[in-house]
Amino acid sequence: MIDPKHITGVVLAGGRGARMGGVDKGLQNHLGMPLALHAMLRLAPQVGEIMINANRNLGAYESMGVPVWPDALADYPGPLAGLLTGLERAETPYLVSVPCDTPNFPEDLVSRLAAALAEADAEIAMAATHEDGALRRQPVFCLVKTELLDSLTRFMQTGERKVGLWAAGHRLVTVPFEAAAFVNVNTLAELQQLQDERP
Repeated sequence: MIDPKHITGVVLAGGRGARMGGVDKGLQNHLGMPLALHAMLRLAPQVGEIMINANRNLGAYESMGVPVWPDALADYPGPLAGLLTGLERAETPYLVSVPCDTPNFPEDLVSRLAAALAEADAEIAMAATHEDGALRRQPVFCLVKTELLDSLTRFMQTGERKVGLWAAGHRLVTVPFEAAAFVNVNTLAELQQLQDERP
């Protein structure tokens, strides 16, 4: 059993927002709040500490009341760089990552990932969803032992940027969830659709 206070959460908001026309995705309004704040408030009760990984508009993210850390690597290298930043900054044995663009991820995400990781004696627990009859991993929703910092540092030095490829080199357990909770927003039109479909 992993105590939530031993887990740090990181909200990944460091992307280019290319499919949104270059806007800062985490700061886009959803039901009266920035997307990143939705993710932060959903994650905070599930973990002991929380931070945001962002590369622009740091003051706006800092106003959310938690530490904000930019990537150590330049040129928006992707979510793996955000995970690396989280591992560098976390002071707990575990780190869990969530993206800023999926505001309705499960409220039991962390507890289920933690239970699976402990039961399987794994190093990484990754969420997955059933889609079109197959189990599809959601690599940015993962719980990682922070002792893997050196491994990830070496991996990124090779130029690779895929979370799943790095994770596959470790003891990895996949945890199935309902797909509906993982609907994410890549364009402004999708953001509008998500708001229109709210209960």
